[in-house]
Amino acid sequence: METMVKKLPKVEIAAVGSELLTPYVQDTDSPYIVAQLLQLGLSPSFRTIVADEEEDLIAALQNSVSRADLLFVIGGLGPTEDDRTREILAQVLGKKLILDESVLRAIQKRFARRGLEMPPSNIKQAKIIEGAEVLINHQGTAPGQWLEEKGKIIVLLPGPPQELKPMFEKYVFPRLEKWRVSQVFQLKLKLTGITESQLEEKIKDLYPPPSPREEAREKVMSVEEKLKPRLQPYIFSTQGESLEEVVGLLLRQRHETLAVAESCTGGLLGHRLTNIPGSSEYFRLGIVAYSNEAKIKLLGVSPKSLANYGAVSEEVAQEMAQGIKQLAQTDHALAITGIAGPGGGTPAKPAGLVYTAWGGENESQVLRNQFLGSRELVKFQSSQKALEMLWRHLTQNFI
Repeated sequence: METMVKKLPKVEIAAVGSELLTPYVQDTDSPYIVAQLLQLGLSPSFRTIVADEEEDLIAALQNSVSRADLLFVIGGLGPTEDDRTREILAQVLGKKLILDESVLRAIQKRFARRGLEMPPSNIKQAKIIEGAEVLINHQGTAPGQWLEEKGKIIVLLPGPPQELKPMFEKYVFPRLEKWRVSQVFQLKLKLTGITESQLEEKIKDLYPPPSPREEAREKVMSVEEKLKPRLQPYIFSTQGESLEEVVGLLLRQRHETLAVAESCTGGLLGHRLTNIPGSSEYFRLGIVAYSNEAKIKLLGVSPKSLANYGAVSEEVAQEMAQGIKQLAQTDHALAITGIAGPGGGTPAKPAGLVYTAWGGENESQVLRNQFLGSRELVKFQSSQKALEMLWRHLTQNFI
């Protein structure tokens, strides 16, 4: 018999794992669960990250259980000695752990399919908290558990995202529908070529106040009608696609091809383009010409241009685009040259100075950009600007 939480449930997420308290491993599971909860109009009151140490875990779970109506406990369900979530939670709840023979057989079969014998340590993964329902793990050996106790719902989930997400979508989210308190309507417009502050100036008068469910859709549609005319020069997607996805689709539709020449981005532009399935239909060649010698030998950049203007210049960017286009015999070419930083800049050419170039059949364009931020951010912004240039020429959507 299922227990209904009559009032708006107090939701909490507890992520277990000492590694999550280091700078090297991020908790990506909790944000995923939060995003799913928001679709139901629910949001957590607490998010906890706790180490694997027994004393810390007992204290954290005692607090979480005492204050939450709906508690998600993530991780610590593995076979190793420091995987203690099952045992500690059972202790906190005053319940026994019971070996589930069907779960044990499923784990053994999973090992057998790989031609392996199940280690004895995996037996603990088949132990289920008294009264809990097993949530099948189709991607791993750690089953989840759904427990209803004294008006509370406690859900145990495995830590690896590739195991947690399918389990949540199949077994957890459908059960949460009865706690839905609102309908969330989203409008997603992906923009390029505009800063956050510029965007706010254009749309701040359109921020809608909170609305009852029955009014939400109408208000979203009304805002959309007003947003699109103001932001049309910057909107490249209304469905959530990345800029490289949109550009790739346009090239496929036009049966056109692309090559890229990169310096300071070190292949990031080519990487983003070729990450899209089917990119071989339009992407022909990518060259990372980091040194002046490579620019001369591979792309045909003039030694005189390098001597007179430097590698980071409008002239060299244009010659890089022309060189890669001629070499690959493509319809379009993109080129990037700049100073990613944080060092290497001068007063005349500071770190973050990047030239991006586009070359078409009988025309070309070069943009001078001054980007701010870390080396990684400058590289990303450079690749984004190059993709934006191509997108604008493909769509003739110029600012």
